[in-house]
Amino acid sequence: MALASLALLLLLAGYAALCAVQPFARCRTCSGTGVRPARRTVKLCRRCHGHRYLLRTGRRLLSTGRDVHRAGTRPHFHHRNPDREPPWL
Repeated sequence: MALASLALLLLLAGYAALCAVQPFARCRTCSGTGVRPARRTVKLCRRCHGHRYLLRTGRRLLSTGRDVHRAGTRPHFHHRNPDREPPWL
């Protein structure tokens, strides 16, 4: 059981590192071409809208968590005069 937990943690750490280094992955629908063949024409891929890359799920979760944290914390104010008290005290 401990070995399975360790393997899962290593897998998640590897995926987190991949999301940090390469936040975008090739679109699986169009194989990274940005287009899909239609009868006699070529159309843009519906999934990636012709951009060829999609944001990874892990990176999307990381960005959402960071936005939620940023929205729920007070802004940090820098004062020019260190002797003066901040306005919220």
